[in-house]
Amino acid sequence: MNSAPSQQPQVCVVVIGYNDAGHVADAVRSALDQGAAVREVIAVDDCSTDASPEILGRLAAEDSRLKPVLRSVNSGGCGTPRNDGIDACTSPYVMFLDSDDVLPPGAVDALLTAATEHGTEVAAGLCVRRELPSGREVPWQPELYDSPAIVERPDRRPRLVHDTLCVNKLYRTDFLREHGIRFPDGRFVYEDFVFTARVLAAAPRLALVANTVYVWHVRRAAAKLSLSLDRAGVANWQARIEAHRQVVETLLDAGEKKLARSARAKFLDHGLRMYAKELDQRSTEYRRAWWDSARAYLRTFDEADFALAPAPGRVIGRVVLASPEPVDLDRLKQVAARPARLVPPYTLVGDGGGEGTPVWSEELPQVPLDHLLVRPMRLLPLAVEGELHPRARASALRLRLHDLYGRVSAAGPTTVDVEFRHRDSGRCGLRRTAAWSPQAGADAWTALLLVDLGALDTGVWDIKVRVRFADGSARDTTVRAVPGPGLLRPTARPHARRGVLLLRPYATTSANLALRLSIGPRSATAMLRRKAARLFATAGRRG
Repeated sequence: MNSAPSQQPQVCVVVIGYNDAGHVADAVRSALDQGAAVREVIAVDDCSTDASPEILGRLAAEDSRLKPVLRSVNSGGCGTPRNDGIDACTSPYVMFLDSDDVLPPGAVDALLTAATEHGTEVAAGLCVRRELPSGREVPWQPELYDSPAIVERPDRRPRLVHDTLCVNKLYRTDFLREHGIRFPDGRFVYEDFVFTARVLAAAPRLALVANTVYVWHVRRAAAKLSLSLDRAGVANWQARIEAHRQVVETLLDAGEKKLARSARAKFLDHGLRMYAKELDQRSTEYRRAWWDSARAYLRTFDEADFALAPAPGRVIGRVVLASPEPVDLDRLKQVAARPARLVPPYTLVGDGGGEGTPVWSEELPQVPLDHLLVRPMRLLPLAVEGELHPRARASALRLRLHDLYGRVSAAGPTTVDVEFRHRDSGRCGLRRTAAWSPQAGADAWTALLLVDLGALDTGVWDIKVRVRFADGSARDTTVRAVPGPGLLRPTARPHARRGVLLLRPYATTSANLALRLSIGPRSATAMLRRKAARLFATAGRRG
């Protein structure tokens, strides 16, 4: 038998960067360290003004496989540098790497072995998003890569369009050139969306591997966010819509109707939910522009597109279409959360005899919610609200569970299991169970848990709950932070073993209740200073 494919230099890794001197060396080294399978690393610098070109020059002197390509004019995006890399590639296979990310050990071997053993034009593997500096990793589209597979045609696995990344894949170079597959040039924010659609439209055979082949570094605290993470301006949303429009057109032009419909369903479940979750934090002008753009694009969807999407995205899309003005932003935020939750009011329209059809609201009765009458309890968007009251000893967590069109009362809520999970490690630090009690005069149930927050490590803790019912069913969800003044303010409390605890209950972007815990007088002093500053600011406004 011939030598293993991993020992044959067949792969070109195209690294692109702009003013990223602090990270580009790590990216390039991660590609060179893949071993003998890498024939060349083409590092395209997009006219950087920092030390990036010099760093690439020093690295090239150390390893002849590195070939820097220095652009004389900045392209404004990621597509043009990647196209330069494709043009410069002399290897049978090519893959892409951004200057602030890395390839994990063995990534190239895993992809190359799959592609050569099965003769596929494309090989793809798992990408993980690594949050920095915490190091917490979240897999991207893990359902696609839970086990190795050969896909004869993309339309046999429509979910492939959900993985819009170009960087976790190995491509046969002549396949890209034969079909003229390139990235959009210039400042095109979501260029990988369009590139991936062009690849799938060419109907390649694909090999999927379960290996982690790409580490996507997410630096939310960076002075300058990446183009895709910077969603503060409405132009980002409009760029996403334009990219998605081109994706659908590309797939339809190739006769891939099934893939185009899957792409639209993904837009509803991912893109629309992600931006709707943030709408209440935006300016009035942003909301107006966002809403108008969303409505215009959603009008191009048909009922089958909506039917294919998971319920939360489908409901959000229908609310946007039904109202000419931005409405119910807090309720939309709750539906956009993962897992979704629907907060009151729970409106029925019908014959007036106590029966009726669930709808979004009295103002928008054209948005149906009748799927909630038949949806399994484990998938219902239950609304559990919570207040966390830190105390010197046992802190009180008060929970409230709303009925949802009679489904909760019919199932009979019995108990609730509560876990405090460390956000970075995922470790469970506290686990408690309490019984639900009917709330007098309301279609709701309450539960009280006493928890020793001093037993938790420092860091951020997410609160997860499992609502159990008499019929044996259960629903896993999160806790909605109860809005209101004073309920989410940080508190300093003495602790017998650990000195001063600083407890900061807060609402996440999805309005989930979470806890940030720190220890020591320095944290407490900083908190007191912030409190004093707020008091002085309030007094000044009143004066």
